[in-house]
Amino acid sequence: MESSRVRGDSDARRPQGDAPDSLFRERVVQRLSIAAGDRDVPSSMRLLAEYVGAAHFLLARCDIIQEQGLEYIISSDWPFDLVRRMAPEIASSYGKSTELEKCLSLFAPTFSFLPDDVLLPANIDRQYCSLSLCVGRTRYALLLLFPQGLILSQERLREVGLLAAYAVSSSGKKEPRSERDFELTERELDCLFWIAEGKTSDEIAMILGISRNTINNYITSVMRKTGTKTRSEAIAYAVRNNLV
Repeated sequence: MESSRVRGDSDARRPQGDAPDSLFRERVVQRLSIAAGDRDVPSSMRLLAEYVGAAHFLLARCDIIQEQGLEYIISSDWPFDLVRRMAPEIASSYGKSTELEKCLSLFAPTFSFLPDDVLLPANIDRQYCSLSLCVGRTRYALLLLFPQGLILSQERLREVGLLAAYAVSSSGKKEPRSERDFELTERELDCLFWIAEGKTSDEIAMILGISRNTINNYITSVMRKTGTKTRSEAIAYAVRNNLV
């Protein structure tokens, strides 16, 4: 699937009613807050798709992505035959990307073309957009299909990536903490997970969207609370206590 970075820099067509963009954005956020509070992921993603002018959405969980099966598809209103046809290609494409490409994709939408033999709904463009997002230790991808001829707003696409992360994190069920990880905050657990995955402070900062110094402070706090002196010891502690 050939990819490109930019499709259009002009503002998307303003929604019906011609309300100022800031007012429309505020209304979208209010409605998104309600849907996320109800843990209604499909409604949240549909709302964000409408905000950016997309006709269809697909939300996938990338950390459990596989080349066979549809287990990693969280929610979608793509036609089912299209999902089934594209699922292996989406998984393969993600698996071939480097760690740097995966990190950089958090900051910019990417564009790819559906294969020529794929049957699309009427008036849907063959080029689709992919937005990556992280919620704690979990990576997601939001794939959007657009009507033909639509000029996309890059600003809204970036906003949709941030809002999608908010919606997914708000919709997720909180797992009860065990006694052993009670003293560690969610951010500290996130950092512990990523250093166990072999990530540097710079890479974790890119993944979580916070500064390198803040990451180092979290890691220092983890080592203090766990009584460890090095990152390797902290990882060993995490493995022994089923924290990662």
